[in-house]
Amino acid sequence: MKIALLSCFYPFRGGIAQFNAATLEELGKKHLVKAFNFTRQYPSFLFPGKSQTVVPEDEAVPVESTALLDTANPFSWGPTWKAIRNWQPDVVLISWWMSWFGPSLGYVARHLKPSCKVVSILHNVIPHEPRFFDRPLTKYFLDGCHGHVALCPEVAADLRRISPDAPMTTLFHPVYSHFGQRIGREEAEDILGIPHGRRNLLFFGLIRPYKGLDILLEAFRKLGDEYQLIIAGEPYGSFASYQAIIDSLPGKDRIHLFPSYIRDSEVKRYFSAADLAVLPYRSATQSGISAIASHFGVPMVVTDVGGLKEDIGAFGTGLVAPRCEPDAIRLEIERYFADPSLQASIAAAMDNRRARRSWQQFGEQLTTFIEHLD
Repeated sequence: MKIALLSCFYPFRGGIAQFNAATLEELGKKHLVKAFNFTRQYPSFLFPGKSQTVVPEDEAVPVESTALLDTANPFSWGPTWKAIRNWQPDVVLISWWMSWFGPSLGYVARHLKPSCKVVSILHNVIPHEPRFFDRPLTKYFLDGCHGHVALCPEVAADLRRISPDAPMTTLFHPVYSHFGQRIGREEAEDILGIPHGRRNLLFFGLIRPYKGLDILLEAFRKLGDEYQLIIAGEPYGSFASYQAIIDSLPGKDRIHLFPSYIRDSEVKRYFSAADLAVLPYRSATQSGISAIASHFGVPMVVTDVGGLKEDIGAFGTGLVAPRCEPDAIRLEIERYFADPSLQASIAAAMDNRRARRSWQQFGEQLTTFIEHLD
């Protein structure tokens, strides 16, 4: 097949760009593929992070693409669909995760039909921090596609609520493998400058309100001196409220902060040092962080929201706190460290999950869905 991918690629940074690059690489093993990129992803006033694009110290791997689409400039939308149509693909894959893209991606998708199949890859249907305009903008985009691929059952359910009759399939978020292999635990601790001999908890990734770092900090308040917490990721917005909680904790000297964007080459340091990754999310669909944790064999404690329970709980690769509350999360953390047989069971489940969630399997299932799509 001749497959075009329209989304954000290098030099944009973040989990979606990484997912797109891995999808492009996998599909390119058997098909002719081409990446069509954004020239601008968000206006600056809508982006709370430090940079939307990579900086030299990120050490990101370049991805060849044709940059055309400015999501905020309608004059770029026509040239985008025309360039894609001129390439004459059999199918166009469009990643979707935020309603801001509804007008631009919806316009392009509608102008690609019926010359080729247009298929969305749905990371989210409704954003984690919803607004009143999400549903109409999302529906505008969805109705411009021939079919949809949801990355977890929770996303599929959201799709059904908006477009109940749309052709769709539910796949999975593959396990990331481009971050390298684990290094020794003590070596990782030395690189990070944290003490040896404690139980290391890891909160990793962009720091946003829905991800519940404040809940984890309150849980940490009641954990013993044998625990330390590693917080690694760029804050979206002010970190002041989290810092206020940290300053109030009796064990604040056991909290190690790395509040910046984590380069790909550095990711292994944090997961190699970690005994347990904690995802105390208030809302969720699937999680790229869980895919990274699975690659490095780091068990997880997650909350009972969205696709996390189905993903982690069903595979047995971690523990699910029944409520998104500090005490519920603390109890699951303590339960994991108190039970060696549970630790062994989770380690075995991790091996099984990595084998069943490869990029090769994802690519094969994705192309099978496309081939059978009318």
